[in-house]
Amino acid sequence: MSEITHSNETQANETPANETPAAVPAPAGRNRVDTGAGGRPKRRSRMRRWRRPLLLLGPVLVILVGGYFYITGGRYVSTENAYVQADKVMISAQVSGLITDVAVRENQPVKAGDVLFRIDGEPYRIALEEADAQLTNVRDDIVRLKAAYREAVEQKAIAETDIDYTRKQLDRQAMLLKRRNVSQTSFDQAEHDYELAMRHLSVTKQQIQQIEAQLGGDPNLPVEQHPRYREAKANRDRATLDLQRTAVRAPFAGIASNTPQIGQHVIGDGPTSTPVMSLVAQAGVWIEANFKETDLTHVKPGQKVDITVDTYPGHDWKGTVQSISQATGAEFSIIPPQNATGNWVKVVQRIPVRIAVDDAAADLPLRAGMSTSVEIDTGYKRPVPAMVKSALSLFTESSAALAAEVDHPR
Repeated sequence: MSEITHSNETQANETPANETPAAVPAPAGRNRVDTGAGGRPKRRSRMRRWRRPLLLLGPVLVILVGGYFYITGGRYVSTENAYVQADKVMISAQVSGLITDVAVRENQPVKAGDVLFRIDGEPYRIALEEADAQLTNVRDDIVRLKAAYREAVEQKAIAETDIDYTRKQLDRQAMLLKRRNVSQTSFDQAEHDYELAMRHLSVTKQQIQQIEAQLGGDPNLPVEQHPRYREAKANRDRATLDLQRTAVRAPFAGIASNTPQIGQHVIGDGPTSTPVMSLVAQAGVWIEANFKETDLTHVKPGQKVDITVDTYPGHDWKGTVQSISQATGAEFSIIPPQNATGNWVKVVQRIPVRIAVDDAAADLPLRAGMSTSVEIDTGYKRPVPAMVKSALSLFTESSAALAAEVDHPR
């Protein structure tokens, strides 16, 4: 019995050489590994198939991305030290007086030529009437002088005629006196008449000269061109201008600010005039960006700019570099820096750059003083250094050799 059992076990353990043992199912929960005809896992074959492209393309991709950031690294320059600027003026009166009317409110939009406020014009109206009266008096005086000149000229002609007559009379009396046909008294009277005619002519000539001087040296000059008349007319025009200046108008369209109060006294006498209110322009705003001097190497007028305003996140403006200041901001300070001292520290200076806003939106107004961020596209591309080119060539050759070794392992 024991022999039969041993024989059966021996037969069961023996397996023919030409038979393939049955595959044992994998336990549940484990991944099944597919095998090919040669018995190698398919996953290893797939990984080996992708290894060469990855080894070739991976470093190249890294180099390309790094090269792009290197080349374009100096193309764009940006700063947040940029603010909206606009034309703004302090409105001053050109004449002195009390403010009787304020025609605008605080932050009210105004157009060019709109009345901002008015100054009491009664004193200037009275001055204009006085200037008109003075102009009329001067005109009348000139007319009288012209009439006096004509009369003096006539008197001169009469005096010259009298001289001719009295000279003849004197000569006749002298001849008769020699013949003793007239008395000495008659001769003396004739001589006296001649001297009176000469004096009358002399006085008339002096009167003509005086009148000519009062008429500006030219008696035939029109009244409107006479110096006295022109002076009086200038005074009248000045009085008219002063009266017009009592109404202070906006020099350009903008927003009124710091408006005055009725009853406020203003001084408008030239350099001593006091500012009354402010006016900020709405149109023609620009950006003043203060770039580091090291960032302006390739910045030039005409380059395009991307602008973002802190007040309006999510909205971008386009701009253009208009000009670059000829001096740093420190040069315009009240107390310029003194770099000739012993304790000197190098500080990167900032240079103002004026940027024109190309597409200002009416529904998104830009107000003076707003903070902005700007980025200038200089279009500059850094050249690839020769050392990097050599390294890139070496790296490409090494990658090719490594890929060949992977495909044909030793």
